[in-house]
Parts: sequence; structure tokens; C-alpha cells
Amino acid sequence: MKEEFRKFMSAYPFLNADEVDIIVEHTQLKTFKKGTILLREGDIAKECYAVIRGCVREYLLKDGLERTTAFFTEGHAVNSFSSYTNQIPSKHFLECAEDCLLTVGNQSLVDEMCDRIPRLNEFIRSEVEKDAGKLQERMAAFMTSSPEERFADLQENSPNLMNRVPQHQIASYLGVTPESLSRIKKRVHTKRK
Repeated sequence: MKEEFRKFMSAYPFLNADEVDIIVEHTQLKTFKKGTILLREGDIAKECYAVIRGCVREYLLKDGLERTTAFFTEGHAVNSFSSYTNQIPSKHFLECAEDCLLTVGNQSLVDEMCDRIPRLNEFIRSEVEKDAGKLQERMAAFMTSSPEERFADLQENSPNLMNRVPQHQIASYLGVTPESLSRIKKRVHTKRK
């Protein structure tokens, strides 16, 4: 696991080999089986994660039904930021949609790594800003696009996701029923012929 994480961290060119070693040696890695709940609605988030391998799904319960709100795959940070930062109960669940290898951290680990490698502060800030911007764009696109446009965007930006998670979760994420997703896929397939 450590070598897989070392390879993952080495992909960040601003880190030198010694800095990668520091991060690898001080970061906890953990494997989780598909279906593991990392955070439950109502719990206060005490840990943050990053996906090294696998997929984590975020969802809410609305009227007794699961509503998928996000998928996190390799390279993504996974956290209930409002719960973690403000120490308030989470409004959603985080579940491993596949077997996963995740980093498991907390604020003291982040602080320690930033003390040892001061350049990490800028990197973390930059990544948080990028993620916030992507979320803002995704929300605006969701609110102004049709289900078929959302499906096309998902295919373009996350094509492998369609084969990694159940179609009813994809449908929920797109804001449609599984039956509507089937019709959308059929229309898209027919247009491509």
C-alpha cells in the first residue's frame, strides 16, 4: 500500500523525493470494503480522506430514498467539509462504492505535514479553491441543464464512472429515475448512429 501511495504522491511535481517520503511515512492508509459507511448522517466528521484507489459516494436520504450527490474517485479529497470544519452533524452519508484504498487524516496531521513541508499550505489552499470552483460550476450546470445534457457531461468528464457504480446511483446523481436514464441512454445511442 505504501508503494502505491508513494507512486501516487510522486505524480505531484512540486514535491521532491524527501518530501514524498515524509508524507508517505506519516500518512495513514486504510483499505475499506465496498459498502463501508465512512460517515453517517447525524455524525460529526472527525476524519478526512483522499482516494488513492476506488470510488466513494456521497448521498442524502430524502423521503426515505437515497439521493446521490457526488462521487469521489482517484485523486479526490473526500470530506463533509461543513461537518468537519464546523463540528456539526453531517447531513449526508459517505459510502465506499467500490473496495477502496484511502488516506485517513485529521487536522493535526495536516498541520504537522504543513509544518514539515511549508509549501503544502499553498498547495492545499489552491486545491480547496479549485474544488470549490468545480462544485460551483457543477451546481450551476445542474440547475441550468437538461437531464440529457447532464448525462452527456458525465460521459465526457467521468466516462469510467458509468461502469463503476450501479445505474440507479448514476440516475439519482443526474436527478432522474432509472427508467428515464435508460431512455436518455437510448436516445444518445441512437443519435450517435
